[in-house]
Amino acid sequence: MARIFVFLISLLLMSPPAMAREMNGVTMPDQITLGESTLQLNGMGLRKKLWIKVYVAGLYLEQKSHNPEEIYKMPGKKRLEMHFLTNKANKGKMDSAWEEGFKKNSPELFEKLRPRINKFRDFFGDMHKGDVLALTFLPGQGVQAEYNGEVKGTIEGADFATALLRVWFGPHPPGGDLKKGLLGEK
Repeated sequence: MARIFVFLISLLLMSPPAMAREMNGVTMPDQITLGESTLQLNGMGLRKKLWIKVYVAGLYLEQKSHNPEEIYKMPGKKRLEMHFLTNKANKGKMDSAWEEGFKKNSPELFEKLRPRINKFRDFFGDMHKGDVLALTFLPGQGVQAEYNGEVKGTIEGADFATALLRVWFGPHPPGGDLKKGLLGEK
């Protein structure tokens, strides 16, 4: 009887298992901790180009939101993770995609941001299946870019951070389903 009692008490004291979501073989936890901040998985989406599945992305926020304008203005940390599913995302294609995303979604800022966009693009080479690109939005510091866990650098400026988020949430995202997924609408 004592053994059963000890077993039941230990079950009660155990922390609940971490929840996670899965998409196309990529699993992301429901929450992550960055420094002293806990961020919630807002949503996940798949980036496709024609028939090629390019990456699964996940957006983490301190407070969930379905509204891009609200997300841009949110104080606190944000993180967008891209888990690549293909070896076809070479540097040339990625550079073109970044350029197009900034130009179409923040045309009024594009020329002003061009030097920082170029610096950002220079952080990365070819993307391969299994690679992870993590973009952490740090208030007052800028956007820290990591490639497979290695910090590549930080791009300063709230204007750059907002323009980068608009790549996915602006009027011309890389895919409507990707945008809806990241906003938690799908």
